[in-house]
Amino acid sequence: MTAKQNPHRGSTLDAFLNEESLNDEATTIAVKRVIAWQLQEAMADQKISKTVMAIRMSTSRRQLSRVLNPDDGNVTLDTLQRAAKALGHSLRLELI
Repeated sequence: MTAKQNPHRGSTLDAFLNEESLNDEATTIAVKRVIAWQLQEAMADQKISKTVMAIRMSTSRRQLSRVLNPDDGNVTLDTLQRAAKALGHSLRLELI
């Protein structure tokens, strides 16, 4: 008796995600997480609390929490730009 062959054996994660039509969603989640991590790192480096950061962005702590938690809904580019500016950085997007 032979074992059932795994159709994904030897394939890459990218190939699997493409086969399952999940690549775009995975990329979006990854980008959101990287931006949130970069914002948190910059806040930590500058010793800026969430309260101070929210004040600098002219927003609420709740909105800032949405920015820092990428799994918590959508965040606009305007909000990300204000967060970057509040830390003395700029947001750069590019088509590749």
